[in-house]
Amino acid sequence: MTQTNRRFVLASRPSGAPREDNFRLETVPVPDLAPGQILVRHHYLSLDPYMRGRMNEQRSYTAPQPLDEVMIGGTVGEVIATQSDKFAVGDHVFCMGGWQDYSVHAGDAPGLRKIDTSRIAMSAYLGAVGMPGVTAWYGLNAICEPKPGETVAVSAASGAVGSMVGQLAKARGCRAVGIAGGKDKCDYVVRELGFDACVDYKAAGEPRQLQAMLREATPKGIDGYFENVGGAVLDAAMMRMNAFGRIAVCGMIAGYNGEPIPMAFPQLILAQRLKVQGFIVGEQPGVWPKALAELAAGVAGGSLKYRETVAQGLEATPGAFLGLLKGQNFGKQVVKLV
Repeated sequence: MTQTNRRFVLASRPSGAPREDNFRLETVPVPDLAPGQILVRHHYLSLDPYMRGRMNEQRSYTAPQPLDEVMIGGTVGEVIATQSDKFAVGDHVFCMGGWQDYSVHAGDAPGLRKIDTSRIAMSAYLGAVGMPGVTAWYGLNAICEPKPGETVAVSAASGAVGSMVGQLAKARGCRAVGIAGGKDKCDYVVRELGFDACVDYKAAGEPRQLQAMLREATPKGIDGYFENVGGAVLDAAMMRMNAFGRIAVCGMIAGYNGEPIPMAFPQLILAQRLKVQGFIVGEQPGVWPKALAELAAGVAGGSLKYRETVAQGLEATPGAFLGLLKGQNFGKQVVKLV
């Protein structure tokens, strides 16, 4: 096959905040297919905060991203060649194709699945109807355990995960309160996504002011909290947790570059008898079909809304990723390749 593939590999591990020179753009041949394999031309690739943790060498919940190999990541695209009886040319698929134009997969590769783009935009399978959506669904339902009339709060509320948490909580009869950075994001969370309130943490001059703002937005306290950030945001939420509240710990983006994340009020875990549970949604394969069915129905029917920030072209991927880690994206960050 004479086609060539452009790809970004991890060239070096960052010390502190990552830089664009931690990645290297390469051009390599697209390999011929072996029996049972398919070739996918990526249309969109996903950028997600978890990728920052994978760039580190130290122990985590999964193996580090290897140096000099394609950066890991979810992709959606079209099958353009096949040696598998499970896929035909023209099928649209989700796959873990990484930061590159093309990828080759065995027809039975984990995570590889066909997607229906007749009612749902292809890129949505990287966000609202993909891993971020299922992350929101699982953390909310399995850990926060929402009940009608309760208050559910979520940090990074305008992002791919947080936006789904609040909308799903509203569908379960809860008061949904977001925490986001900036007036535009908070306005979006309330006016377009239908949250009951949103706290702009950037408008708080110091932690006590943030705590006061969250107290005003949660007059009956917080029963379920979905954590994406850590630091002062988590401290403020802890101060508002009701007895027997539930906290789903999804991310700690405040410490992704190695910064310590002290907890100001750990005694509240005992005093309020809180459940605090971290989770990795990839370890919950049994919930994916049910979660994806609800998410797909909501997106197709218009009851679940989402927003995307779209970078254009593979070359834009490192810069878009660094912007994501700084909160410069609005909603789900994707890169459009076709």
